[in-house]
Amino acid sequence: MPRLSAEAIPGLQAGEDVNNSGIFQIAVYNRIRDIDPNVWNSLIPGHSQTFSHEFWDLVEQSGLNDFRYRHALFRDANGQPAALATFYTVTTDIAIFAPAGLRKWLSAIRKFYPRFLMLSMLECGTPITLNSPPIVVRPDIDTGIVLRELHQLLLQTARQEGQLLIVVRDFEPNAATLEPVMQTMGYCVVPSLPNNYLDIRWNSIEDYRASMKSYYRSKLTKHLKRNQTLKVRHEVITDFHDMADLLCSQWMVVHEQADEFQREVLTPEFYRRLSRQMGDRSKVILYYRDDMLVGHALLLHDGDMLRWLYFGREEAGNDSLYIYVAHSVIETAIALGVSKLEMGLTTYSIKQDLGAQVTPINLALRAPSALINPLVSVFYPMLNSVPALHNKNVMKSA
Repeated sequence: MPRLSAEAIPGLQAGEDVNNSGIFQIAVYNRIRDIDPNVWNSLIPGHSQTFSHEFWDLVEQSGLNDFRYRHALFRDANGQPAALATFYTVTTDIAIFAPAGLRKWLSAIRKFYPRFLMLSMLECGTPITLNSPPIVVRPDIDTGIVLRELHQLLLQTARQEGQLLIVVRDFEPNAATLEPVMQTMGYCVVPSLPNNYLDIRWNSIEDYRASMKSYYRSKLTKHLKRNQTLKVRHEVITDFHDMADLLCSQWMVVHEQADEFQREVLTPEFYRRLSRQMGDRSKVILYYRDDMLVGHALLLHDGDMLRWLYFGREEAGNDSLYIYVAHSVIETAIALGVSKLEMGLTTYSIKQDLGAQVTPINLALRAPSALINPLVSVFYPMLNSVPALHNKNVMKSA
């Protein structure tokens, strides 16, 4: 691709990597702070706040894993912002969704070879949240055209840096029409762990419980009574930066016990910056038992949706606390007046019993090497499997 000088495009800083695709002028930045927030955020209205300049800044500054980020800003022929995408390198387990038997085998091997099947990948999307489609495109521009231009940029970057795999994530049903576009560029589309959503249509938590079928309501009531007996209570706060170290240590307890999915490793700085930089949009529900803090749920109020990001607890245990936590998250979503609650990956059975609907997610994978790429669709499914889940009829008919 021919290169342009950064000075040729209004609003860009000299020294940035700028490509002229013939359709778009594409500037690639190594740091979000090198981009004018007003320019970047001009494309955000109507999209998740997790695409915003301030969210990417807090993620970058939090020191998660070995992520190395690049931000691509697309401009049209008139120099106006047209689309944006972020991609990053990160070391990831190629068998991240391996079944239990294979995971046990891998754990044994990694005692001697810690990086066995751990690859540095080039990934496009958002590293700690789910966004479908994974890029932001101005409404008057064809997303498929942007994806084709982005593919050339990803392919060039992966080949220059020696990455073995390109991952574009995530594609939920709302972005299903983009999957054939990815396939025409040599990507194979594979299933990822599904997401959980609950449509919020109640005016109070009492209305929510009353709308449940008796079997599921009785199960929930039983667990709520157990927590009531244990004097479990909760409170919602929006300023938690001074609790960052404690909250992160609670999250680590849960993370180290996870047997379904592990990738990003949070830091106290992540909690600290999320509280400071997202303001009232970030929230923590604190859980107390006999006035002792025993856990928390980390939330993000993202437009008309509440995202349940993470859960942490003081001690690992198989008890009713998690069900109490999930119920309180639903109560918070109702109180905030959002229309949808994202409940995240894993612990599907509990979330489904509370009415959450499972939504499939797909990934688009491609090897930069034309020789290796045909093997991706063969070996990736052999190493990974996702649960076959079916939605439950938890709520009474309207």
